[in-house]
Amino acid sequence: MGWFGRKKKQDSGTLDRASDNADQRHLIDFIKTRSGVEAYIEPKTTVTATTVVLIAHDGEWTRRRIDGPAGAFALGRKHNLPVYEVAKTGYPQRKRDYDARRKLQQQRPQ
Repeated sequence: MGWFGRKKKQDSGTLDRASDNADQRHLIDFIKTRSGVEAYIEPKTTVTATTVVLIAHDGEWTRRRIDGPAGAFALGRKHNLPVYEVAKTGYPQRKRDYDARRKLQQQRPQ
């Protein structure tokens, strides 16, 4: 077997797995248990499938695979969420603030 024969690209054109029911359940649970949730679509790359980042009002966030941009927009319509393309809008400041707070908490001695 050659050097590059071990990892085959899947039908999605990426080395990543496709979105599944567990991903959908996680996203829906996040939406139902947080307020002010917005969706940000991350484009497909050669390594990962299309993903969506859900960001709550306080900056808490989660990322999961989704069935392309159409799947993200469908999720937004179904749950009445605004949907943005992160390549066009970037992430909101509240996500960066949340990440900074978490990093400080992890650095503090217990």
